Amino acid sequence: MKLLTPKTTLLSLALLGAFAGGIASFDADAARRGETKKEEALYPDATREEPNAKGSPKVQTKLNKLIETYNKALEQEDDAKAEQGYATARGLADEILGNASANEYDKAVAAQIASQIAMNSDDDAGAEGYLKQAIDSNALGNNQHFQLQLQLAQLQLQKDDYTNGFATLDKYLAESKSKRPGDLAFKGQYLYQAERYADCIPPLKQAIETSTNPEDKVENWTQILMVCYQESGQTADALKVAEGLAAKSPNDKRAQMNLATIYLNTEQEAKAAAVLEKMRASGLMTEERDYKQLFITYANMDGKEKDVISVVNEGLQKGLLKPDFQTQLALAQAYYYSEQIPQAIDAWQKAAPQGPNGDTYLNLARVLWQEGRIPEAKVAARAALEKGLKKPEDAKKIIALP
Repeated sequence: MKLLTPKTTLLSLALLGAFAGGIASFDADAARRGETKKEEALYPDATREEPNAKGSPKVQTKLNKLIETYNKALEQEDDAKAEQGYATARGLADEILGNASANEYDKAVAAQIASQIAMNSDDDAGAEGYLKQAIDSNALGNNQHFQLQLQLAQLQLQKDDYTNGFATLDKYLAESKSKRPGDLAFKGQYLYQAERYADCIPPLKQAIETSTNPEDKVENWTQILMVCYQESGQTADALKVAEGLAAKSPNDKRAQMNLATIYLNTEQEAKAAAVLEKMRASGLMTEERDYKQLFITYANMDGKEKDVISVVNEGLQKGLLKPDFQTQLALAQAYYYSEQIPQAIDAWQKAAPQGPNGDTYLNLARVLWQEGRIPEAKVAARAALEKGLKKPEDAKKIIALP
């Protein structure tokens, strides 16, 4: 999945400022004379010196035609005509790239336009080649040059080409001196995707700490930072982040579940159960796995049998829990250890046929025998043998009872 849609890419990333404030307002004659409109410097601290490149007079007519064709395709509402226009523009761009009279600026502009067309048609290999040509020409302004570098890094990283992708991205950050939170988070997110968990922490932390734009996905970055802490063994930091997210967003199911999971991973079952209970009380438990997580948490704690029963029965009544083997077995054990034997027997009878072997039937047979229900105990013991037991002696003893 691309991080930027083709339309967004065309209008706001690589072409930003490339043609005097946007391709639709490009003045070809002004470009030939080396004139451009004043635009905001997106990379004021860049080490790269702004080139003062001009187009070749010999290629100006062809470059004008390319830009005009691309502009018309970009503005075309009919998809079929737009695709035809893009194809024509790409052909014109290729002609310029192969023209011996074209200088580096001409080639950079042609390659830039062709890269956007290639991406718009999901030709990532073609787009990567064009982007490299535009960057290697080294003739575009810093705004365009560096954003093309960033776009190239994105294409490479999207296909898991981490060696080249991170090399391109690190070069972009080193030369542009960008400290933009979005760029730092971009690097952190791909380091996370590459499972370089310890490495993703510094850029993500810096992005989160320096972000002032409400449109930044700070909460998403923080979620990834939490996972990176956890995966790199920095559990205390992961827990601190998780607690902060959960406190900030009490109705965010993901934030609450993440906190509960970290508590469980750090053997803090009581805290995990408290978080899960709050979710239950506030209606955030909407899936089977939510109820299962809570009753399993209680089942692993001492003296919480009644809580297991409450959670399981509520989940069954709501239709969120299926009466499967794990659920019925947990219910049976909770009833048994809370001395509710008839209910335990009923749950074991539902669980036993679903069991992987005869062990559950054997437990049912033992309880039935303890309750003096010998004929039923013998039936359960025979079922246990039929389903398979590693040690069938106990079942045979029950069957042999007078």
